[in-house]
Amino acid sequence: MSQATNQSWGGRFSEPTDAFVARFTASVNFDQRLARQDIRGSIAHATMLARVGVLTEGERDAIINGLTEIQGEIERGEFQWSVPLEDVHMNIEARLTDKIGITGKKLHTGRSRNDQVATDIRLFMRDEIDVIEAELTRLREGMIELADREADTIMPGFTHLQTAQPVTFGHHLLAWQEMLARDHERLLDCRKRVNVLPLGAAALAGTTYPIDRHVTAELLGFDRPSENSLDAVSDRDFAIEFTSFASILMMHLSRMSEELVLWTSAQFDFIDLPDRFCTGSSIMPQKKNPDVPELVRGKTGRVYGHLMALLTLMKSQPLAYNKDNQEDKEPLFDAVDTVRDCLKAFADMVPAIEPKKESMYEAARRGFSTATDLADYLVRKGVAFRDAHEIVGLSVAYGLKTKKDLSEMTLEELQQFSNIIEQDVFEVLTLEGSVAARNHIGGTAPDQVRAAASRAREALAALKGGA
Repeated sequence: MSQATNQSWGGRFSEPTDAFVARFTASVNFDQRLARQDIRGSIAHATMLARVGVLTEGERDAIINGLTEIQGEIERGEFQWSVPLEDVHMNIEARLTDKIGITGKKLHTGRSRNDQVATDIRLFMRDEIDVIEAELTRLREGMIELADREADTIMPGFTHLQTAQPVTFGHHLLAWQEMLARDHERLLDCRKRVNVLPLGAAALAGTTYPIDRHVTAELLGFDRPSENSLDAVSDRDFAIEFTSFASILMMHLSRMSEELVLWTSAQFDFIDLPDRFCTGSSIMPQKKNPDVPELVRGKTGRVYGHLMALLTLMKSQPLAYNKDNQEDKEPLFDAVDTVRDCLKAFADMVPAIEPKKESMYEAARRGFSTATDLADYLVRKGVAFRDAHEIVGLSVAYGLKTKKDLSEMTLEELQQFSNIIEQDVFEVLTLEGSVAARNHIGGTAPDQVRAAASRAREALAALKGGA
């Protein structure tokens, strides 16, 4: 078969493309994933062309009917993809021409594959962002509800992974929720920049046909057409921004995963994950491995890599479109799939976490977690903080020697370090007293946790309502 009959652009060439080069440069094996978006964009383009008089209504209807039939063939798995036709665009256009004749060749009037693929990717990303946003919302909702239920559950808070001060499990979960809230805002902000229409930029300079890009934008649900044809076809910063969001989100999920893995261990024994989120060992029958959080933690590096790949892809490209941009799809597709699946796993798993309250409480009792409360108590009695710090340090040293927590010491034992200490000290040395004392916005007091959960619930509802 000659190049001219095999390619949309063969007229200028005197010999066919080398078979290896054809395979090397083809993208249809992965960009066929954009078929639904490609057809949607083509239907809108044909509708606009008919509205401005470039196509007749009959030609428009033939094109739309043919594209709708092709969509059905693809969904049923009947469509035959061809590597020599290079990409999703030419495969669909060639099939359309087979079905409706020369009218199919008119569809490409006033556009190029350059603005066509940029439009397809933006449509794809918009669709996937909406799915990801729904999963992120579901995860946040489940996390907020669990935090509200566990507002009174005491656990140790850590710095340097050393016991620091007692907090509540609900407070810890709301810290996770705050991370996700910022991620949610980043995702919705990214969507605004994705939702700009490149179609009509053509190859790089626009087109001489009397197109109406505002009509196409309205038909496809874009906020507006792009302002500059060179930029519209050549930049992929919107995809980079998405993978940047994805990397930050995965970093947060990885941090959560690390804690979940630690907490399920026998050494911590803070939580239990339902069996459906875990696996066993082939030789150790006692094992229950937290595979879901481990995999999420592992997949984080994968998404980081995609961000670096896209940044590197764009870093030296002159205006306008270059073949390099064919390499944007596979990392973007995989980043989308990875983020969506990780969020789905977390949204299913987090609400099912079962805290082991007694283990958490006992862990909080170890490590002198109320030491700061004793220092604050002394300061309220008029002791300078640095002096109070030294008194508490001596008390802790005594506790290490006698293997007693501060709350387990007698009043006489505590008074050997300061005679200012009185019986009321035990009100602040209990775990319950310690968490209850942090009764301000952002604090770990149970009442504050419940109030924060209520505010988070309202903020999420408002975000959903404004999306």
